[in-house]
Amino acid sequence: MSSAAGTPSDCGGHRPWQSYHTAYTNAKAGMEGVDREKVQKVIYEMSKGSKYFENEQKKEAITKLKIEHLRAQCAKLTDNDISHFQKVAEKKILELEASRDLSKIWLHTDMDAFYAAVETLENPSLKGKPLAVGSMSMIATASYEARKFGVRAAMPGFIGCKLCPDLVFVRPNFGRYTHYSGLARKVFQRYDPNFFATSLDEAYLDITEVCSERGITGEEVASELRDAVHQETGLTCSAGVAPNRMIAKVCSDINKPNGQFILPNDRDAVTTFVSTLPIRKIGGIGKVTEQMLHQVLGISTCQEMLQKGAFLCALFSEGSTDFFLSVGLGLGGTETPEHRLRKSMSCERTFSATNDSHLLFEKLDNLAENLADDMQKECLKGRTLTLKLKTAAFEVRTRAATAQNYISSKEDILIYAKKLLKAEMPLSLRLMGLRMSHFSGEKDDSTSPTQKTLDRFFHSSDINSNTNGTNGASCIDVSGGHNDCNDATTKDECSIHDAEKDVSIDQQPSHEENSSVAEGASSVNYDNEAASSSWKVCVSTSRLKFDQRFCSQEKVTQTEKFDELGDLTSSKACASSSKPGQHFWVDGYICSLCGFELPPCFEEERQEHSDFHLAEMLQQEEAVDSTARLSKERYLLAERPCSTSTPTPKKKLKSSKEGKHIPIDSFFLKCNKNS
Repeated sequence: MSSAAGTPSDCGGHRPWQSYHTAYTNAKAGMEGVDREKVQKVIYEMSKGSKYFENEQKKEAITKLKIEHLRAQCAKLTDNDISHFQKVAEKKILELEASRDLSKIWLHTDMDAFYAAVETLENPSLKGKPLAVGSMSMIATASYEARKFGVRAAMPGFIGCKLCPDLVFVRPNFGRYTHYSGLARKVFQRYDPNFFATSLDEAYLDITEVCSERGITGEEVASELRDAVHQETGLTCSAGVAPNRMIAKVCSDINKPNGQFILPNDRDAVTTFVSTLPIRKIGGIGKVTEQMLHQVLGISTCQEMLQKGAFLCALFSEGSTDFFLSVGLGLGGTETPEHRLRKSMSCERTFSATNDSHLLFEKLDNLAENLADDMQKECLKGRTLTLKLKTAAFEVRTRAATAQNYISSKEDILIYAKKLLKAEMPLSLRLMGLRMSHFSGEKDDSTSPTQKTLDRFFHSSDINSNTNGTNGASCIDVSGGHNDCNDATTKDECSIHDAEKDVSIDQQPSHEENSSVAEGASSVNYDNEAASSSWKVCVSTSRLKFDQRFCSQEKVTQTEKFDELGDLTSSKACASSSKPGQHFWVDGYICSLCGFELPPCFEEERQEHSDFHLAEMLQQEEAVDSTARLSKERYLLAERPCSTSTPTPKKKLKSSKEGKHIPIDSFFLKCNKNS
């Protein structure tokens, strides 16, 4: 491999804690000056030997395998390869640069230690004390006084106590946080009615119009907004102003707490700003991606993305490469994202590990009640219910089932949730969650969501027939170049899996595991025997369309149905993550079923994407019986000879004795007598 790529050696050796990286070993705002090695050593020593530690080691081993695989790929690159990919990278950079938009002014605002600040506001006696909102199991937020000791969010409380013996714990009160978040959002709405919030304490505002109408700068708007939030809520917030959302978020973190940073709408200012910016500061680049880029290519800053553009093009997918190069150029979103319909709704709870079935079902009951309340507040009804479980060994499992009708009540949710949980018992759990997806407004809604009306079915078939052009005979080699789906069938519908190869949601303890892919795995699976065998048919177009559709549907009927409650407890009736699934992320970014690309750190989006494919599969299975029956009837009708004469009344069928035909057994019996 060319020396340009670089392969930094792993640190650690006689100090193993130096190479032990978790979500809570990274510094947050307010942790400047903290002895990071001391913090890492404490975390390592207190985690060593635990189930969590073992799970982290497994994930680290998977990451190392990915890194070694990328290094091997990199080593195979010749000078000609690198020269070719350098030209590709330069072309991409020119195209991305041409898309740069400096006309917008974006503001990102982030409340300072929000949960802890709210608790201090409500209880002034906590002011100045190292405060953690959460429990000994998990810290949700740490005050700036606690961060000076290395305590931060996502850290177990017992580790926080080791780092800061005087740490004060307060239980979360989300009703209170929602109230103060609503007060802050009223202020945001004055400056951008279409602002969008990413959490209770963060929001993006397009202040271009405000600056233009009032003739003020982004810096003045940021100061004014921060003052207004403080007056309205009594809380402080920090702000970042930049030409796009990606950079604005980075800017809001620079002068925390209660500060702001303004980046002018100037190309040179933007490129200078990102040139020394660590890649981990960018949303979308998490721990695993950072390790891969640094240990394989020696990339630590955004500017180095551009310098190693040829290797990025050679090793990563096109979508990932475009993202990395955009980061190097300091490009981000400038248009207000379109309002998207909610794809799923979920709630989950972490608790001390327990195998008490009574307690687990009690927690499941509470989750179902919370989920039902949230859905009914937004007038939502869904069909696919996913149960998320995290075992005492930190193994994450997801199980899903689809209801016949759209549901939203606690009672209906519990029917399916209990069946899914019972199938996994006995089990020791430390986390449980429920997610509802496939809402009624996502697709064509009707009282019978899985069936088409007859006129729509025949109408769509007629359209497809016209699209094919001719109704004459055609000769098609299915094993050759014409192996794509017919017009009436989508690509997903052609990818029908056998019962043993059902699509399953992979285990997802973190986005690092999500991106693990077996080398050489195919991105799309075609299990249709007709497509894999070499056969030619010469038939009419209408009959070919039926054969392809009907064969595919016969395949689907072999898969397990999720609609019968009695089948939910079987191992095949639940989408199991413990068996090897067909859905995975190629190169850590590309969906194996549809090719959609998502960086590993977008954990929620990836989970929703997996749920979408699961719901799609379950829908297809439920629709098969009715569609197959209609298709077969239509085929039989089409095979009858057409006649323009007046239909004659049906004649009564003669028995075998009256007709000229005799049963086959009688025929052979007669032959034996004659001989």
